[in-house]
Amino acid sequence: MEQSPDMKNKRSSTVRWLNWAVVAAFLIAAAVTAYLTFVVVRDIVTSWELTSLPGISIKPADADVAPEAPGVITDAQTPLQVVGVPTPEPWDGASRVSLLVMGLDYRDWAAGEGAPRTDTMILLTIDPLTRTAGILSVPRDLWVNIPGFEYGRINTAYSLGEAFEYPSGGPGLAMVTVEELLGVPIDYYAQVDFGAFVRFIDEIGGVKLDIQERITIDPLGDNNTKTLKPGVQTLPGELALAYARARKTEGGDFDRAQRQQQVILAIRQQMLRPKLLPTLIAKAPVLYQEISSGVQTNMNLDQVIQLAWLASQIEEENIKRGVIGPPDQVLLVKSPQGDDVLKPIADKIRLLRDQVFFGSEPISPAAVGMSPVDLVVAEAPKISVLNGTSTPGLAALTTDYLQSLGISITDTGNADQLYPYTTIFDYTGKIYTVKYLMELMSVPGNRYFSRYDPANPVDLVVILGADWAGSNPMP
Repeated sequence: MEQSPDMKNKRSSTVRWLNWAVVAAFLIAAAVTAYLTFVVVRDIVTSWELTSLPGISIKPADADVAPEAPGVITDAQTPLQVVGVPTPEPWDGASRVSLLVMGLDYRDWAAGEGAPRTDTMILLTIDPLTRTAGILSVPRDLWVNIPGFEYGRINTAYSLGEAFEYPSGGPGLAMVTVEELLGVPIDYYAQVDFGAFVRFIDEIGGVKLDIQERITIDPLGDNNTKTLKPGVQTLPGELALAYARARKTEGGDFDRAQRQQQVILAIRQQMLRPKLLPTLIAKAPVLYQEISSGVQTNMNLDQVIQLAWLASQIEEENIKRGVIGPPDQVLLVKSPQGDDVLKPIADKIRLLRDQVFFGSEPISPAAVGMSPVDLVVAEAPKISVLNGTSTPGLAALTTDYLQSLGISITDTGNADQLYPYTTIFDYTGKIYTVKYLMELMSVPGNRYFSRYDPANPVDLVVILGADWAGSNPMP
C-alpha cells in the first residue's frame, strides 16, 4: 500500500463516556421534550457549567416563581411547532454533525476490576444541508489499530486510555480509534446512566416495539429473566433496556445492534406523537430533572436544543441505518492469542459508512436544491493538488480546471514519486468533496485512502496519476 504525504499529527479529544440509549433518545428523539422542558423551567435554571466532565448544573430559584406556560401543540403541523412559544434559533452549522455513543460494559462495572471496556459503540450523524441522519453500529470485537498501542479489540480502547492516562482519558482514545477506523470526525459526546434511561422511558409511557421472534431478556438485577413473545407491544423502561442489551440470540451482537437501533427509532416515534405533547408539557420539570441528573455532555444548552430541534424535523425515511458485520464488512478470524475476533474489511466498511451517511443511493441534489458543487463549496474543503506524473504543469492545469468548476484549491505542487493512477488521501472526512472528485476524475475505490488527521493543513490531497494525464475532461 502506498504511503500518504507526511502530514501526521495526533489529535487530542475532549470527550467523556456515555451510555447509548438515553443519549440517542435525548439528541435524536427528545427534541420536543428538550425544548418544552427548557421553556417550562428556564426561570429556575441559574447556571450551565461546561467543564471536561460537566453534566448539567441546575439550581432552583425561589419556589414561588411559577414557570411560564408553554402553549399548546397543533396536531397537523409539519415540522412540529409549539404555538405560543418562540421557536429555537436554528442550528447554524453547515457541516455534518457526528456523535459517538459509548456504553460501558456492565459486567466490568459489577466486577470492579479496573477501567471497563466499552459494551456498545454507535455513531449518530446528522447532515443539516440535506436534512438526513444516520445510525451506524460498531461491533465491540473489531480487531483494529489503537493509536499509540498495538492492535486489539476496539472495545479495549477505552480501558487502555484510562489505564495509561491517555491525554483525554479512555473516551479520547476510543474516539480517535473509531475516527481512524471510519475516517470521519466526531464532534460531541454525552453520558446518561441506565437508571435515567429506565425512568425516561417510563415517563413517556414506554416504547412500542414489533418483536420479531421469541426472545429471553435479563433486566438488571438477579433472578428476573423474562421471555417476550413475538408481536407489537409496549415495553416499560426496564424491559426496553433489557431488550436492547440482550445478546443471546442466533445473530449475537449483530442482532443486538439491530435491536438497539429499533429502540432508538421507537423512542423517537413515541416522543413525536402529538397526543403525547400535553403530557410532556405537564411532566417537563420532572423530565428535565431526570435528564440533567443523568446526562453529561460537552454541548451547551442552546446547542442541545438547536440540534434536537433539527433532528425532530428529519423524516424517518431519511434516517439511514447500518451495522458493521459479516459477511460484507468483517471476517471471522483468530487473534494472535487465539481469540475469536472480527477483522475489518476497510473498503467495505467505508462503503457502508457512505451508505448510512448518503443513503442507499446518492442523494439527489435537486431534492435539496443544491448541486454537487454547492455541496462541496458548503464543506469549504482545503485541497492540495500534486502532480504524480512526468507531464509538466499538469497540477496547475488541473487546478485551473477545478477552479473553473467552482472548486477552490489551496495549493499545488509535485508528488514525491510517480503515480500510475490518480489517488486521493482524505484527512478530515469531507464526504461530499470526496464523492464529487472521485466521480469527476474517475478515481476507483481502491485509490481512495482515509488517513483521518484533522491536524493536517489540508483536508484532501489529490495526486494526479498517469491515467489522468492520458485521459481527462479538461479543455
